[in-house]
Amino acid sequence: MKTASTSAEEPRWLTDEEQIVWRSYVHASMLLEDHMDRQLQRDAGMPHIYYGLLVKLAESPARRLRMTELAMHAKITRSRLSHAIARLEKSGWVRREDCASDKRGQFAVVTEEGLDVLRRAAPGHVTAVRNAVFDRLSGEQQKALGEIMQIIAEGLQPDEAGADLPWLR
Repeated sequence: MKTASTSAEEPRWLTDEEQIVWRSYVHASMLLEDHMDRQLQRDAGMPHIYYGLLVKLAESPARRLRMTELAMHAKITRSRLSHAIARLEKSGWVRREDCASDKRGQFAVVTEEGLDVLRRAAPGHVTAVRNAVFDRLSGEQQKALGEIMQIIAEGLQPDEAGADLPWLR
């Protein structure tokens, strides 16, 4: 049981080795996201987040999801999603549909044009992912990376009850 005095104790600082690992992770993840963004902007005229939204919609039943569910999958606020969907609508890649069972709810639906742009963008995107990540790692390293990322994701998966989650804002 923690006492008042333990809350004032010194934090468990990272060791030098842990600091190297942490900074390498942050540096690589920032470079990777930038690399994916630049590739998709150049080849498909969209940022990485829009590509992810189109993929999620294309993989969903009837190629549509409620806006709140889409925000949850993208790990973004509803207002950021609304802005992204407005841009995708302007491009003709997505449309919104009202929810019959909930007058306040809306669905985002990927259009045929959106599917076409996704099909055209996918080969270049998978090549960029392969070049940036998988071609640089052995099979054993790929497996280890997958296991590590799964452990981290599971440990960070929020308990939605009372959590300050972006998609609930």
